[in-house]
Amino acid sequence: MNIVVLERNSVGPDISVKCFEELGNVTYYTNTVTVEEVKERVKDADIIVANKSPMREESLKDAPNVKMICEFATGYDNCDLEYCKVRGIRVTNVVDYCTAMVAQHTFTLALALGQKLIHYDNYVKSGAYSAQDRFSNFDMPFYELEGKTWGIAGMGTIGKRVARIASAFGCKVIFHSVTGTSTCTEYPRVDKDTLLKESDYLSLHCPLSDLSRNFIDREALQRMKNTAILINVARGQVVDNRALYEALLEGEIAAAGLDVLEKEPLELSNPLSKIKDSSRLIITPHLAWGSIEARKRCVEGVYQNIRAFQRGEDRNIVSP
Repeated sequence: MNIVVLERNSVGPDISVKCFEELGNVTYYTNTVTVEEVKERVKDADIIVANKSPMREESLKDAPNVKMICEFATGYDNCDLEYCKVRGIRVTNVVDYCTAMVAQHTFTLALALGQKLIHYDNYVKSGAYSAQDRFSNFDMPFYELEGKTWGIAGMGTIGKRVARIASAFGCKVIFHSVTGTSTCTEYPRVDKDTLLKESDYLSLHCPLSDLSRNFIDREALQRMKNTAILINVARGQVVDNRALYEALLEGEIAAAGLDVLEKEPLELSNPLSKIKDSSRLIITPHLAWGSIEARKRCVEGVYQNIRAFQRGEDRNIVSP
């Protein structure tokens, strides 16, 4: 089989993908962005490995041999599932490979913002601490997690892991089901308005869909506490970036930690790029999923998906 890896570097050049070569004739591309690039590169492919590359009719119609698309990820919003179903193209993803890391990064952002760690690190390194005559400094207030309300939008695998960690810190956990279909009973389920009004920390873990797009818009931000901290490790389009910029400037919420943005990489036209104060806003470059361990598991997951397909077995099937 001809296997085309469209975004080899999406798992990082430091992670080996040579295992794919056991499964067929493999062609690697560092990155593939446009429809035109996809069309040219997959025209002889039997199996496509992709992450963000557009997988839809206009990019696949001239690739008659495609039998399978493997997502280098859990999400598959780059893929037109209806078209793939009509074509009989099997679509698979990799599940639960980065749960631990995304949950860890959620609290990395929350703790850095809540405790103003970057401010105090800069205070020491600037020489201001050495110049003072007291042993400590509290010029920027910070707070404990214990006793706070931690709200979660999206109580899937990652949301549940975050809920357990928040509970261990002594937080009261509440959650909102964006789809309305959650079966979670371990924590109180609330409507969106309650989630916004009661959360001291609000972390987003929902997949991108028409229901979650701009879930956090200007109206939502205005309903939140002005002491609240927002964490988005889901998808960038779940948060209206301009609305968040305005809310941070006007003090409608205290701070935000983002690992994802509406368009990536960060465009200079995105107003959030203007905020340099890391006590109010921390942005990381879509790396919450990307520990060494998680990226190795992702590659192994794709490898096992292809092996299963070649054996006629179902594994991590998204469509059809």
